[in-house]
Amino acid sequence: MVEPTEHLLALKVMRLTRPTLISPQILTAEPKDVPQYSFQKILHSDATSVAGCETIAAGQFMLLPQSFGNIYLGETFSSYVCVHNCRAHPVTNVSVKADLQSNNSRVSLPIHADKTGPVTLNPEETLDDVIHHEVKEIGTHILVCEVSYMTPAGLETSFRKFFKFQVVKPLDVKTKFYNAETDDVYLEAQIQNITVGPICLEKVELESSEQYTVVSLNTLPSGESVFSSKTMLQPQNSCQFLYCIRPIPEIARDPSALKAANNIGKLDIVWRSNLGERGRLQTSQLQRCALEYSDLRLNVIEANSTVRIGEGFDFRCRVTNTSERSMDLLMSLNTKAKPGCGYTGVTEFALGPLEPGQMKEFPLTVCPVRLGLIVISALQLTDVFTKRKYEFDNFLQVFVVDEDYREDSFQLDKYVRYSSGSKNIPQTV
Repeated sequence: MVEPTEHLLALKVMRLTRPTLISPQILTAEPKDVPQYSFQKILHSDATSVAGCETIAAGQFMLLPQSFGNIYLGETFSSYVCVHNCRAHPVTNVSVKADLQSNNSRVSLPIHADKTGPVTLNPEETLDDVIHHEVKEIGTHILVCEVSYMTPAGLETSFRKFFKFQVVKPLDVKTKFYNAETDDVYLEAQIQNITVGPICLEKVELESSEQYTVVSLNTLPSGESVFSSKTMLQPQNSCQFLYCIRPIPEIARDPSALKAANNIGKLDIVWRSNLGERGRLQTSQLQRCALEYSDLRLNVIEANSTVRIGEGFDFRCRVTNTSERSMDLLMSLNTKAKPGCGYTGVTEFALGPLEPGQMKEFPLTVCPVRLGLIVISALQLTDVFTKRKYEFDNFLQVFVVDEDYREDSFQLDKYVRYSSGSKNIPQTV
């Protein structure tokens, strides 16, 4: 067996990474203290200190990598591989292979893919290349480099070297889902920098699945981002992003399909380190909270957000049969059920038959009798077949103003959407 030191070729592997920024460690003492001027002399001789500013850590210096080090998940691992002929005679059939091994996979990294086969190295010649690989797993990784060649005696010889490094997590991503009373889903994504240095978030986008569309809520009405042009995160700092996810019309019209459509999408995050190193992470498929419907679901699909006192206003409702049986519905709106609601109106009529999965729309009119924010409640749907009653409370809110109100004096949306029914429990009488 040939010892590694006796091989005809020498293998060197160096990781390619940018330098780090360092500052001198400041230690001072008064002349009357025991160290006296000892610390000051050390600072004067420190290569990272600036002359005349030794005690204020002015400026930073670049430190070249001292070891193979760690790498963050989502970054690109780059390494320089060099095979050198350190003998006085040529070496034939030289080939190099590199594999990156993790806990769950082993990836072959091509070296000199443009060359068709083994090469011959003359004395002092080298065979070198730079390999790149985007790491996608956390944990221990081992770079295995193997060199094969033919000895002058015609023997095929090879040797391997191993380089171990750790892949650690750069970001902590936490998500919260909020199911609105409509079919919309709101996602709050909190991204925390858990690296040892500052990072700049270049892109944070939610890539929706085929069943949903995404509206980013991270911009002002003027179109300007709520964040600065460069979202900088210091170590352990975090930033929140908000998105509105809406089902496509084909899914929204089918209650059973909407209930089964739980895959929202994936978060795609791109960042840069303090020296421009690029990293990218993509989360796994995000799952919305399971929807729980009662037998009937009520949505307000069109309504004014601001109305005048004493004037009747119209709004449209949609009722969906989410059960597995047919219904024949009667609708009634009791304006006196809750004192202080502040509106009047007489609404009681038959909606007619409603098959499973079908929906019907109907208009309602109420007249507000007090100023301020009023809540429309006590809408009751009765199934004629089973005599079962379904009550819906707080399904619409409107702001009532007096006759002197001017529309340009407030910045209110003209139309809003409300709904109810996902949490209502049918009552049997």
